[in-house]
Formats: sequence, structure tokens, C-alpha cells
Amino acid sequence: MDGFQQRREQKKHAILETATTLFMKHGIQKVPVSEIAKKAGVSQVTIYNYFDNKHTLVHACFLYYVDQALLEFERIVESDMPFPDKIKQIIFNKKETSQINEEFYHYLMKEYTSGETNYIEKIYVEKAVPYFTQLFEEGKKLGYIDPNLSQEAILFYIKMFKDTMQQEEVYKRVLPLTEDITNIFFYGLFGKREND
Repeated sequence: MDGFQQRREQKKHAILETATTLFMKHGIQKVPVSEIAKKAGVSQVTIYNYFDNKHTLVHACFLYYVDQALLEFERIVESDMPFPDKIKQIIFNKKETSQINEEFYHYLMKEYTSGETNYIEKIYVEKAVPYFTQLFEEGKKLGYIDPNLSQEAILFYIKMFKDTMQQEEVYKRVLPLTEDITNIFFYGLFGKREND
């Protein structure tokens, strides 16, 4: 990539990063393009050179948000943190979700559930599933996951749980129960037995 192209990509990244941060904090309606331009260090004209209108920018921020979440997921899976901590971080990704503006959250959920060519579903199938598979293999080798469980059953369980957690009212109620839910995830309703 030449210097010009590199600068273009840096500007685009700055716009997306700034706009996503502002939308997450204040919502979509309350953030004018002029504020995004000012905080990103570019002109409004520059923003419109990259994105036709605010709606296009909001949609690009949705894609950017999903891509960043995938990068974070990959970082967790590839890290050397203990296996149970990886699972906790993946399921209860509290860091951003608990601070997201309600309007932007509803936009994300609308995009999450709309269209036949759902971007999140595409990313999930093409990129997340292979990482989940790698994670489950690690869990089986370390004795955290029953080696007799099929990958399909585990993936179904994770997806069911994640889909439920996408509902804001569920997420807020569940946060104080993180430790208990993690224990149920690993040990079921019977709990950890002495010989485990």
C-alpha cells in the first residue's frame, strides 16, 4: 500500500473509531457529523468523501463494531489466560456492552436480526466457529469440557446462550450472576464434584 492509500485508510479508521465511540456513548440522533469530524481531526467533506450520508456511516460503524468484537474474540482465544477466564470474557463481555447507548444498541440488534445475508451470522460461521472449535479442543485437552460432547452440541449451546445475552433486559439481570452462570456452564446443575 502506497503512502496516499495508507493515509486514506488511517483517516477512514479515525472516522469509524470516533463515530462508533460517539454513537455508543450518545446514540445516533444526538451526534452530528460535524462533531465526528471535529473529534476525528478531519473535515465534514472528508467524511462525506468516504460515506455518502450519515446512515451509510452508521452502517459502516456497525460493521466496524462487529469486526472489532471479532478481533477481541480472537485475542482472547489466542491468549495464554486460564481457560475458564477465556469463557467468562467471551460470554460476559461486560467492558463495552454495559456502556452502550440504548439507541445504538437497538440499531445493532436490528442489524443483527435483519436480512438474509446477515453480516454477524456470516462472521460467526466463517470466523468465530473455527475459533470456538479451537477453544473447545483446548477445553477438552485441559479437562474442562467432556471429551464425549460433540462440537455441534457445544456450538448450539453457546449460540443459544449468546443470542439470549443479546437482549438488553436479560443482559442487565444476568451480570450479577456471572460467577454462578459460569459454574453452571462448566459443571451443570449438579455442580463441581470432589473428584473433578
